[in-house]
Amino acid sequence: MKVMMILSRVPYPLEKGDKLRAFNQLKIISKHHEVILVCLNDQKTNPKAIEKLKPFCSEIHIIKLHKHLIAWNLFKGLFNSKPFQVNYFYQKQAQNQLNKIIEQQLPAHIYVQLIRTAEYAKKYSFIPNTLDYMDAFSKGIERRIKHSIPGIRRIFIEEATRLKHYEADIFKYFDYKTIISEQDRELIEHPDHSEIDIVRNGVDFNYFTASEKEKKYDLVFTGNMAYPPNIQAAIYLEKEIMPIVRKVKPNTTLLIAGASPVNKVKALNNTLTTVSGWLPDIRDAYNESKIFIAPMQLGTGLQNKLLEAMSMQLPCITSTLANKALKAENNLEILIGNSTEEFAELIIQLIEDKDLQRKLALNGNIFVRENFNWESNCAVLLNHITN
Repeated sequence: MKVMMILSRVPYPLEKGDKLRAFNQLKIISKHHEVILVCLNDQKTNPKAIEKLKPFCSEIHIIKLHKHLIAWNLFKGLFNSKPFQVNYFYQKQAQNQLNKIIEQQLPAHIYVQLIRTAEYAKKYSFIPNTLDYMDAFSKGIERRIKHSIPGIRRIFIEEATRLKHYEADIFKYFDYKTIISEQDRELIEHPDHSEIDIVRNGVDFNYFTASEKEKKYDLVFTGNMAYPPNIQAAIYLEKEIMPIVRKVKPNTTLLIAGASPVNKVKALNNTLTTVSGWLPDIRDAYNESKIFIAPMQLGTGLQNKLLEAMSMQLPCITSTLANKALKAENNLEILIGNSTEEFAELIIQLIEDKDLQRKLALNGNIFVRENFNWESNCAVLLNHITN
């Protein structure tokens, strides 16, 4: 049967969580159904994107979002109740293009990723459909409020409120709803949020496999370094945690790896801390490091970086916030810190205790293999489409 996937971005390269999720779900859906891929796009398309996506799609449509219309829609958004990110991604010309594609293809199921694209499918509620919330965006924005500057804070407060209402209101337009974790499902403020099915992410175990390499770094933190929760975590790690660690372990090295580091992240580079920026193969960052740390204080959803690190048999340290979606067992599969001092103590302990490193690496690897397989985790989604 024909399945239309509507995404807010072209899902390649895989430097963002929503792209990674969409790309892997696309691969799995395409094994069972014909996929018509429709991507909104406000950026220049990567030259390799079509080549990478073509094997899984019968058709690929990339609908350009015009910058001047984005600006105009954001201005108009001051006078309506929709979230600013919904205003950002919705354009009438894009809706008209999508309408023509739907009328020509007559898909049997429409799958929409993220509430920011849900507006495009509302009028087609007579076609069986699925909305992937992925994360509870409203809570993610709410957590950023206290870390924002006063002028931006008011916008975040308004956006968090709008998102809460929209997440609840859009619920009724879709037959099926999915989200990445139980934690995120509980944060959707709809009386029937228990009807939202959990579709966890997975990890490509064949790709994210450890190989013998020289360990250049004691610690590594990865992620898109233009994403605010990652920016905050990188600064927190280098500025607050590492000074405590280096009082005890003066030569402890840190690698901060990931695409698009903003200037505040680039400024963290020094003799002991390396900010690499984009790496053609992120596995190098894992293979060249001894310990993975993700001291996340912001954000929602599941941290793919933890899945990758555990798949590559790195002992991992993270926060309670990040582990709520992961659900690894503290002191067996992962180490969990809740304060600057705790993170520093855990780093020092793990550097010194090789047996603990081996235990966490082994148990963490077993944990992700048993719980984060793309094929099995997408079974619920496939069932929605088939029904």
